Amino acid sequence: MRGGTIMAVGFGLFLFLAATTPFCFGANVTYDHRALVIDGKRRVLVSGSIHYPRSTPEMWPDLIQKSKDGGLDVIETYVFWNLHEPVRGQYDFEGNKDLMKFVKLVKEAGLFVHLRIGPYVCAEWNYGGFPLWLHFIPGIVLRTDNEPFKIDTCNGFYCDQYTPNSNKKPKMWTENWSGWFSSFGDALPYRPVEDLAFAVARFYQLGGTFQNYYMYHGGTNFGRTSGGPFITTSYDYDAPIDEYGLVRQPKWGHLKDVHKAVKLCEESMVATDPKTSSLGSNLEATVYKTESGQCAAFLANTGTQSDATVNFNGNSYHLPAWSVSILPDCKSVVLNTAKINSVSTIANFVRQPSKDDTTATDASFSGWSWINEPVGISSDSAFAKQGLLEQINTTADQSDYLWYSLRGLKTVLHVDSLGHTLYAFINGALAGSGKGRNDNPKVSIDVPVSFVPGKNKIDLLSLTVGLQNYGAFFDKTGAGVTGPVQLKGSQNGSSTVDLSSQQWTYQIGLKGEGLGLSSGSSSLWVSKPTLPKNQPLVWYKSTFDAPSGSSPVALDFTGMGKGQAWINGQSIGRYWPTNIAPNSGCTDSCNYRGAYGSKKCLKNCGKPSQQLYHVPRSWLKPSGNIIVLFEEMGGDPTKLSFATRETESICARISESHPLPVDMWTSSDEETRKTARPTLSLGCPSPNQVISKIKFASFGTPRGTCGSFSHGRCSSKRALSVVEQACIGSRSCNIGVSINTFGDPCSGITKSLAVEASCG
Repeated sequence: MRGGTIMAVGFGLFLFLAATTPFCFGANVTYDHRALVIDGKRRVLVSGSIHYPRSTPEMWPDLIQKSKDGGLDVIETYVFWNLHEPVRGQYDFEGNKDLMKFVKLVKEAGLFVHLRIGPYVCAEWNYGGFPLWLHFIPGIVLRTDNEPFKIDTCNGFYCDQYTPNSNKKPKMWTENWSGWFSSFGDALPYRPVEDLAFAVARFYQLGGTFQNYYMYHGGTNFGRTSGGPFITTSYDYDAPIDEYGLVRQPKWGHLKDVHKAVKLCEESMVATDPKTSSLGSNLEATVYKTESGQCAAFLANTGTQSDATVNFNGNSYHLPAWSVSILPDCKSVVLNTAKINSVSTIANFVRQPSKDDTTATDASFSGWSWINEPVGISSDSAFAKQGLLEQINTTADQSDYLWYSLRGLKTVLHVDSLGHTLYAFINGALAGSGKGRNDNPKVSIDVPVSFVPGKNKIDLLSLTVGLQNYGAFFDKTGAGVTGPVQLKGSQNGSSTVDLSSQQWTYQIGLKGEGLGLSSGSSSLWVSKPTLPKNQPLVWYKSTFDAPSGSSPVALDFTGMGKGQAWINGQSIGRYWPTNIAPNSGCTDSCNYRGAYGSKKCLKNCGKPSQQLYHVPRSWLKPSGNIIVLFEEMGGDPTKLSFATRETESICARISESHPLPVDMWTSSDEETRKTARPTLSLGCPSPNQVISKIKFASFGTPRGTCGSFSHGRCSSKRALSVVEQACIGSRSCNIGVSINTFGDPCSGITKSLAVEASCG
């Protein structure tokens, strides 16, 4: 594209588009050893990943605006080759594939675009973004460990110690993992914002000038786009903007403050190189001081156990463990990464009752009809081959499903599969099943079976749950039943019989897929009083009206087993609420101090990895919506329900030792700041809401976290009335955290104000 500059820095090739000028992208983008240089000016930049196909075009403007409001300069996205060219030479840029529309919207918001053009993307995306047809080009090799091809990057939870491979390149962090992805069968990872803020501040402290959150909004793996295998349909990633497009607090707000604090240091940072000195064990000071006298400093405590008091430039500073303080003038602390000024929120899904409930709403389902998917071979396009075929080479990923069918006579059936899920049917009845995991997709099952005299039929339904998306030579990773398939201990006592090399009959996909049942328009649907429940291989259909209001919508799959779902012909992805996370490994709270890893902070143990599935509002009509399900293993669709995502509580907790709000550094003069005090701020998330109730207020030594605050050993008796008077009936309120406001319930100690409120 004219005006963009392709740069050999960061992760692979990317195109950096200057979107502050007309859409010809006329800005000049280069770089030197300190920073990206845009129109001749060095910049400190904050970027965030939003993958356009993981949300809807209707969501894009709001996501982009929330990113800008959160302090981002740049929106990053991959370009997904297999999305745009699923068939060689046939291109698709419609709907949520409209990359140009997405880029234009970013431009209109006054932000830059960081376009990672691939061709490989990883991204927990099906086949890593490569179109499957590449796999069939003779002699092609997709992923190798080839030193000359590898252009230098830092992707990870921390990149402060990273050094570019050339002293002519700036220090850039292309993937700062804001959380982690989730897999079916695993607990849900999350990353505390204090740790994420620490990582960001450390990177800028030690010379970084460009960092990108992966992800800033994760979104949803609609259709069959998830990779892995076994990546969930949700790609929430514990990102600052959640899967449904709502800001996640306090993560979004605290990072916004970090960005503001860093930007206050920008002029000093781009003008010179950093100089770092030790202030003691695990204690560092980094100074950016220019010849003209400008000065910015970062003070870091990288210890994980103890807070520290340090002396710097003749002043004393308190540094909590695993934290960074930012001083834009080398004197005053504008922010400490461990001290959060931002509001916190508790958001829950509120179930919309079904028509079986006495409190039914307009979102209930209006009766169910069904079609049974035949077991085994039903298509004229089925074919026979000697021996067992690998699944991906056979289906070319046209479908998750591949039937393996054979006649048999014996007793115990043993099947080995490369994965990812397997159902074994004997004479049309489900006899056994097995599933792999993200860390080991292979399946091995032993199924006791009883055959009838004469001919018997073995049907194996093999499924993929997203194709491998990472690792060297990952395109060589297969799937499906590759054997052995054996009959052990026959009825007449003979030895094991290997069926692997016999002639099997194959069918790619399901009959219902070929009939286009996902649209709901077929004339084959059956409506009778007795609905088949808890039976494998059933297609279900119903109609419903959209839930009222404007809150994000989810579908609760309680009662279902595993399958796929469509709303008005659009796939919301694979559902699998019966895949339960292990009971162990989760904790009630997670200590942010110390290095983070994807297994450090887990929640949802002993529960479905994903029970709620995003239904974009833009896909819904006021009434007459059609839902279609394909249930693989057996479920009860009458237990389905819709839920809307609502904010239950807003909270904040600010101590007397907190820095002033960052905004005061741009809106107030130095004399005003000298007399100002830390401030607790509350605000309702929706513009049409006001604070309607104060659920908790304590000034003193409150305990707990948002949703579970309690009074400590000392608490001001005035706290509740002061907060109610300041906040009730207003959309937002600000309260000074000071004994001048609340009195002194316990002298000689640092006190905090904790508040929980609700909006209505």
